[in-house]
Amino acid sequence: MYSNLSHTSNDGLRASYNLSLMIARKGKPHTIGEELILPSVKEVLDTVLHHKASSTVIKSIPLSNSTVQRRVEEMATDIEDSLCSIIRNTEFSLQLDESTLPVNEFLLLGYVRFVNDEFYMKSWQSL
Repeated sequence: MYSNLSHTSNDGLRASYNLSLMIARKGKPHTIGEELILPSVKEVLDTVLHHKASSTVIKSIPLSNSTVQRRVEEMATDIEDSLCSIIRNTEFSLQLDESTLPVNEFLLLGYVRFVNDEFYMKSWQSL
């Protein structure tokens, strides 16, 4: 019994991270998780799968505004740390470009190229 509940909790956590990533990739407001996604999941479970969506299943997928924001920040930090680690141990080239926007704002763009595990990688960062 405990093993099954623990597995459901881990699945909910994984779903929360995956859905947070989808929200971030689409550039949607973080509140869309609770306002649209969770009610949609409940509707699909009820209507299509004819499985009454229990509140424990829905509650096991945390998608509040602050949770989504925290998950996106954690994933971004992890990616940044991984990229910095690769660049520290790899030869790379760096290109910098400066530009001025129409409203007198300056933009500095850094473009990094490197090879990692036989794959050609590119990264850029607006500074």
